[in-house]
Amino acid sequence: MSDWTSGYVAEVDYTHDFFQEMTPAVMALAATSKGQKHNLTQRDLSYCELGCGQGFTANLLAAANPHIQFHAMDFNPAHIAGARDLAAETDLDNVHFYERSFADFEQEDSLPKQFDIIALHGVMSWVSQENRQHIVQFIRRRLKPGGMVYVSYNSLSGWASVMPLRRILQDRAAQGTGPLEDRIVEALSFAGNLEGAGAKFFKANPIACTRLEKSQQMSANYLAHEMFNADWTPFHFADLAGDLSQAKLSFLGSTSILDHVDDICLTPDQTAVLEGESDPVQRENLRDILVNEQFRSDLFVKGGRSHTERGAIGAWFETPLALMQRYSGGPLKLSWRQGEIALDPAQYGPILEALQSGPATVRSLLDQGAFGQMTWGEISRLLRLLAGSGVVAPCLPLDGITERQARCQAFNLAVCKRAEDSETLRFLASPVTGGGLQLDRVELLFLLAYGEGKAQPTDWADLAWSILSAQGQRLQHEGRVLVTPEENLALLQARAAAFAARRMPLCKSLGLIPAAPEAARAAPASAHNTVRAA
Repeated sequence: MSDWTSGYVAEVDYTHDFFQEMTPAVMALAATSKGQKHNLTQRDLSYCELGCGQGFTANLLAAANPHIQFHAMDFNPAHIAGARDLAAETDLDNVHFYERSFADFEQEDSLPKQFDIIALHGVMSWVSQENRQHIVQFIRRRLKPGGMVYVSYNSLSGWASVMPLRRILQDRAAQGTGPLEDRIVEALSFAGNLEGAGAKFFKANPIACTRLEKSQQMSANYLAHEMFNADWTPFHFADLAGDLSQAKLSFLGSTSILDHVDDICLTPDQTAVLEGESDPVQRENLRDILVNEQFRSDLFVKGGRSHTERGAIGAWFETPLALMQRYSGGPLKLSWRQGEIALDPAQYGPILEALQSGPATVRSLLDQGAFGQMTWGEISRLLRLLAGSGVVAPCLPLDGITERQARCQAFNLAVCKRAEDSETLRFLASPVTGGGLQLDRVELLFLLAYGEGKAQPTDWADLAWSILSAQGQRLQHEGRVLVTPEENLALLQARAAAFAARRMPLCKSLGLIPAAPEAARAAPASAHNTVRAA
């Protein structure tokens, strides 16, 4: 391990994931849900991501939000080189990548003086105390008054009993030789042997057993960055909040909107405990204990400003929403910390039916009568449930949709073309939501075929199989690897037909692709009819 890594894993690449919570529209909804004012829907915002990894989230957000300037840094030169390649390939001129450490990032003279948003996903728990101080000082100097910080991190409550397991794995891997991936696999096997030998630690800590079992099913690349860095700190909320208070930050709320609804997270007795605590920091500490929180994704604000009661409702009224799942009128089943959530079809059905025609503001849905006779408390609770579970998503105003479509579709074409060689990239950018939608490699190949003008699902299956078969790839079905070309092609054809019926309409309504393959061939920049005004 060389000195420039500061103990962070560099020999194994980080994953190319997209994190929906980092979408500005999602942050805006979280602030609205908590009754907080924000400026996240304004134009000409500046957004900084610290520790951007492969930079895929920054690139996707830049494609979907051309009105925002994105600046992203990471210490790993391979990550930055790859991120710049994707940005150049898709002509993204509003994202800028920097190969810097936390200690020297402020020396970059091309940075804006201050930012509206600073985001850190999976950083604070995995860097040293020294680097955390560099981060806090950067935020203190570079975040605008009224600006927001997104930060995600491991919570001590859920990880306390697992910390000895992490140490066992790390120490065992450090004793080995060879590639880190192989040493991780061997360390997991060693820990499994300890459990099999009747180690009392595992008997006394069943959560550690569950974590070990899950880890054995995860990729070594993910585990390398999750559990095998030199620094690994699960936080007591008060400690992290105390560090961020040095930058004049105060806690706004979780970006997990479902956690804004107490009755689906806590029992009545637990709710009573929280209601007895007036201090907001201590309240979060207690909440972590009550739900045994493992991972937090939080928003902090520099100079929080609360709406009046009327203003808070008005902010909800102006929030546009889009449907994120196919809705056929059947029952909708959601679950969260307390299990299944009871929902009334008579309440959610008219909302989802109205959104099938395109995005709409809450005010527009109200004017259409989609909320029936519900009170505002019932309406706002239901909207939190639908948004928090991913059934609907906050979205961007219709103004500017044409430019966003052209940029997103260019970005998405590049992602689909990369699916010819690998399954590394798995998200496409939406000009409607300003965020992303996850698809698997086969679905991306179907969209690639569609973009080449192939309108029939059978043609999509043919193209996918021509690529997969040339690489020696075979599909699995019901736990069995399909051997013959006929079996593989038949499964691809079935998947293509299902995709055409269920997912393709969603891809079109979210603006991921042009509305018709002819448009894809002729003029992708002018395809602007995938979103209808509310």
